[in-house]
Amino acid sequence: MISVYPASSRFSGDLGWLQFNFSFSFADYYDPENVNFGPLRVFNEDYIQPGRGFGTHPHRDMEIVTVVLSGEVKHEDNSGGSGVIRSGEVQRMTAGSGILHSEVNPSETEVANLLQLWFLPERKGLTPSYEQKAYDRDGMKNALAPIVSNTIRGESVLDIHQDMTIYLSEPDAGVTVAYEGDASRKLFLFVIAGSVSLNGGEPLGRSDSARIADTAKLDVRALSDARFMLIDLP
Repeated sequence: MISVYPASSRFSGDLGWLQFNFSFSFADYYDPENVNFGPLRVFNEDYIQPGRGFGTHPHRDMEIVTVVLSGEVKHEDNSGGSGVIRSGEVQRMTAGSGILHSEVNPSETEVANLLQLWFLPERKGLTPSYEQKAYDRDGMKNALAPIVSNTIRGESVLDIHQDMTIYLSEPDAGVTVAYEGDASRKLFLFVIAGSVSLNGGEPLGRSDSARIADTAKLDVRALSDARFMLIDLP
C-alpha cells in the first residue's frame, strides 16, 4: 500500500527567521492520527534565514538526523560535539540520557534549507553522542546510496541506534531505481527535487512524500532529473 502525502498537506508556517514544514505532529501542531510512521517521529523541512537559528535547547531519548540541502548549519552541544554541516553532509546526534545543543545558520547571506528527522531509539538512556560525515554523492547517481544505517557499514555511512537505513538517490530522467525489501517493513519516501512515480502510480513532485507498507518491491521512476530520500523502517 502506497499512501501519497502532497507537500501542501504538511503543517507549515513562517516566523520570519524560520519557514517550517512538518510532516508529523511537532511543536504546536498535534494530530493524533499523524504522530509517527514506525520509529520515524519527526520529518521537518526548514528554511533558516542568515545569522538566525535555534538557540541552546534540550533533547532526550531521540536519534536526530540532519541533512543540509543548501547552505550550512552550525551545531554545538554540551557533549563536546561541534561542526558546520554543509550540503553533501549528514549529521547524527544521539540525545540519549539528555543533551543540550544549538543549530544556527552561520552565513551572512545564504538561507539554509535542511531536513531534520527524529527517530525513536532502540532503547532509552543511551550515552549522548554526535557524528558527522560527507556522504557518497557519486553512489547516488541512478542508485540508492546509504547515508545512515544500523546494518550497513561504510566510510560514508553514519551509524544509528535503530533498525533502519536512510538512502539518497539521484536518478536521471527516465531511469527507474528499484528497491527490494521485506513486505513486513515500512518505507518512507521524500522527493527532494524533480518528479518521480512509484510502482507506476501518480507523479510525486518537490517535497511530496509517500508512506509505504506491505510492499516488497518499490520501483521509483524518475519523470525528470530527480533526487529523493528513501527510509527503510521496521
